Amino acid sequence: MRLRNVKGARDVMQESEYVFADPDSMAGQWKEIFGNDNPVQIEIGMGKGKFITTLAGLNPGINYVGIEKYSSVLIRAVEKQNELKLPNLKFIRMDAEKITDIFGKGEVDRIYLNFSDPWPKDRHAKRRLTSKEYFARYDVILKQDGEVHFKTDNRDLFDFSLEEVENAGWKLKAYTFDLHHDEKLNEGNIMTEYETRFSEEGKPINKLIAYR
Repeated sequence: MRLRNVKGARDVMQESEYVFADPDSMAGQWKEIFGNDNPVQIEIGMGKGKFITTLAGLNPGINYVGIEKYSSVLIRAVEKQNELKLPNLKFIRMDAEKITDIFGKGEVDRIYLNFSDPWPKDRHAKRRLTSKEYFARYDVILKQDGEVHFKTDNRDLFDFSLEEVENAGWKLKAYTFDLHHDEKLNEGNIMTEYETRFSEEGKPINKLIAYR
């Protein structure tokens, strides 16, 4: 999908008090950044930010960090945060490959991956956010009892992800091929923009929770 360039988006990223644009290293600094010892949860590939903004509003005792590569997408979340001014929500514009530079060992309590890019070609498999290469990165930044929560409408990507959890030496806490009809896993579920659209189209949503 071709992303539309939003004029001035990069300037907004540089000037916003809520955004860290292209940071080099922030590992070990999150207690100081938020000014407290609250748990830190992150969403990688947060898009326009509906999911993480909703979470932050509902859970003031948890700090949230949304990560998005594209300024033209992230700007929508920044505009919303400018209205809400949630003290427990920050954004980073960056490529997720550098995630271990941004969070230190055991600094993150939970990782959310929602409707990630499927990178359908086999040669790009290691770029998928649920590849064993990325699970190796998560192994560094997650606390020992931390979890990865992944949702997608893409069944091929989901099947790949189920296999990669095992290949990475992780375990499945739970999974479903039809989240919205799974009473247990759907409890308290917050839908993303994509999830709302896909559900209205009748597409089932897959979800897994992985741990070590």
